[in-house]
Amino acid sequence: MPMLYRLDAAALAVARHFGAEAGNDPWAGGHVAPGQFAPVITAGREAIAGPRPQYRTPRRMIPRLWGVPPPPSVHEQRGILSVRNLESPFWIGNLRNSEFRCLIPATAFMEWGRPSPADGKRRQCWFSCADQPVFAMAAVWKDSEIPSFALLACAANAALKAEGRETMPVILPPDPAVQDIWLRGGWDRAKALVQPYSSSLLDMR
Repeated sequence: MPMLYRLDAAALAVARHFGAEAGNDPWAGGHVAPGQFAPVITAGREAIAGPRPQYRTPRRMIPRLWGVPPPPSVHEQRGILSVRNLESPFWIGNLRNSEFRCLIPATAFMEWGRPSPADGKRRQCWFSCADQPVFAMAAVWKDSEIPSFALLACAANAALKAEGRETMPVILPPDPAVQDIWLRGGWDRAKALVQPYSSSLLDMR
């Protein structure tokens, strides 16, 4: 899973691309590393308690921190960056309740590749989507001491396996209707989206 990604677009452009309200998000573009705030697209219900409203709430873009605080029983206090076990009690409530699912806009993500044959050093491999310059990674958000999010992980595709990776982020297709399934659909339909993105649609540099 990536330890770094990029979103090379300003907040207003990102919000417009995903049909969301940008609010006062200050994002101007650049890298996102663990423990940093980044734009997050929600279905607009993060401030609403109680039953699902009859009306359709507009998508919202708000800043959240990459890395969910671990449960108190975990001694390691670094934020959890990814959801790997879809049946984990720590995540299952957020996954099954669609208002806790969100989209993480990105233009590229970084994975460590195999060592260079020239000097033996590990290489940074940056992956972008050939079919969508700005893409959405599936994620969930939690509110505890801080508003935070974690990316969904799935098995690596052939391109990432070639670089020695076992997992990759869940990248959603550019179809807004499919993205809406992740934001608003039942868990049975949303879970089907947790799958590797096609290698033929990834560019690596």
